[in-house]
Amino acid sequence: MKTFSIPASAKSWIDIPADSPFPIQNIPFGLADIKGQGETMVAAIGPYALDLLALSEAGLIDDSEFPVLESFIDMDREKLSYLRQVVFNLLRHDHDALRTREKLQKRAMIPLEKANLQVPIPPMAYVDFYSGIHHARNVGQMFRPQGDPLLPNYRWVPIGYNGRANTVVASGTPIIRPKGQIKAADAEAPEWGPCRELDFELEMGFYVGSGVDMGRRIPTTQAEEHILGLVIVNDWSARDVQRWEYQPLGPFLAKSFATSVSPWIVTLDALEPFRIEGMAQDPEPLPYLRQKGNPHFDVQLEVSIKTGSMKTPQVICRSNMSNLYWSIAQQLAHQTSNGTPVELGDLYATGTISGETPDSFGSLLELTWKGERPLTMAETNERRTFLHDGDTVIMSAYAQGEGYRIGFGEVRGTIKPAL
Repeated sequence: MKTFSIPASAKSWIDIPADSPFPIQNIPFGLADIKGQGETMVAAIGPYALDLLALSEAGLIDDSEFPVLESFIDMDREKLSYLRQVVFNLLRHDHDALRTREKLQKRAMIPLEKANLQVPIPPMAYVDFYSGIHHARNVGQMFRPQGDPLLPNYRWVPIGYNGRANTVVASGTPIIRPKGQIKAADAEAPEWGPCRELDFELEMGFYVGSGVDMGRRIPTTQAEEHILGLVIVNDWSARDVQRWEYQPLGPFLAKSFATSVSPWIVTLDALEPFRIEGMAQDPEPLPYLRQKGNPHFDVQLEVSIKTGSMKTPQVICRSNMSNLYWSIAQQLAHQTSNGTPVELGDLYATGTISGETPDSFGSLLELTWKGERPLTMAETNERRTFLHDGDTVIMSAYAQGEGYRIGFGEVRGTIKPAL
């Protein structure tokens, strides 16, 4: 599939701050709920969300080529790539079609803080993988200290589970502390009540842009043709509930209460300059999972916490997508390897992306090592093992180019008391 990469030298007629996550080289897409109008696809450029439906109604986007701009329902990767090229041409420094129409600018260029951004595509299906090998190794060391931290199948199979699609929520949605069965190590029986070990997990996710029918498979060589783009994912986790319930069938209520996603779908075209080979896979994967070239991406990840008493968030984790063992192409290929159908809008999360060093661990479970090494908030001297009510978790991601960065924006959520 032909990609559309925007050169680093490209400029826009819009004044874009040098440190903006949304330069003209990016142009990610989202969904906004505009007051008095309803939902519309938007594109991020500098400090604005560009209303694509308004541009279509003004004749700047051909409605015969893009008849549906109220959602992503009419989009696959190729069509979204073409739409990105159309938007780029409208934003180029030497293009007058939008630059000279101030009245249309006032309607179509919405300040980001007023855009009322939604979940980009409310998924019908959601799968969470376990592809961060350092996270898997850390968890193994905690709970199987006498054995191999990685289970025998880890380097053979992209492990995952089916999550709860209707609890995928937009950035900024409050996260209500879940309740569940909890059993203390010295207790004879479990009790039911509010989770005491509420955690985040730093992940990335990808949306499917075009699916396959039941019985068909997507090979790794074609998997990226089916991927619309990437988002940041926070897989909220109730660790004490998870510890009691996960055997023998894996995560259930400990994971199903909320998953937060960032509002902007960053296209693979925008990430093309940031491809990397990724870590070596040993043993060599089975034939249906083998891949060539540079299937991974150099995307920097960051997590901050702001307690209810703090004025400024504190960075507690810096990691990178290069820490994934299984690529997104391998994840999608494995999902369909048994003939599972996939559809437009299906959401797949990578699993927690921890690095090798303690400051790059992508969950509080790891950062505090099961709560044994509390984090201290420098501003207030508060200590955290797991999340308290009123804590806000903020995740961000970007790929750094020469003189620009391809940003994903952020995904955030504030913990509210259990009901």
